[in-house]
Amino acid sequence: MTAQVSEKLIYGGNKISLFTNPLSLYMKYSGIRFVSPHTANWRGYVGTWEILEHEGVERLYLVALSAHKSYEEVIGLSDVFPGHDKVFAHWFTGQLRCPQGAQLEYRHMGYGSVYEYDLLMDFKQGVLIEKHARHNQVPKKKEEKDYPSFLRRGS
Repeated sequence: MTAQVSEKLIYGGNKISLFTNPLSLYMKYSGIRFVSPHTANWRGYVGTWEILEHEGVERLYLVALSAHKSYEEVIGLSDVFPGHDKVFAHWFTGQLRCPQGAQLEYRHMGYGSVYEYDLLMDFKQGVLIEKHARHNQVPKKKEEKDYPSFLRRGS
């Protein structure tokens, strides 16, 4: 699988990469489907998200969308959510992963690349309930002996 184009997240005035797809559950239950324009965007869209605070509560909103209705036709947020300039992500319960710092290892699949640390944010029904950083290390390279014998060269 090819490394994927990331979603974007605006948080604290900064635009950062988002290695999670908060819209996927909404799409699954609503039956919305988009077309993949290339192998680096298998989901067929890129969303821009923002965490906005109101009365001490931080909430996740979809604020922009670029989605392929067909290979040639690209639609936006107002096409999917008519009458809205932003959409509260009430359907999203889970964790957002935002890679930070230098890339330690590139992995040519999904969001598998490893960065110095990940900003992890937990949400319940679109409301931020916890955030923390996870510091990562350069993954240990596997040696031939670490693989099952049937996968080793000359076996």
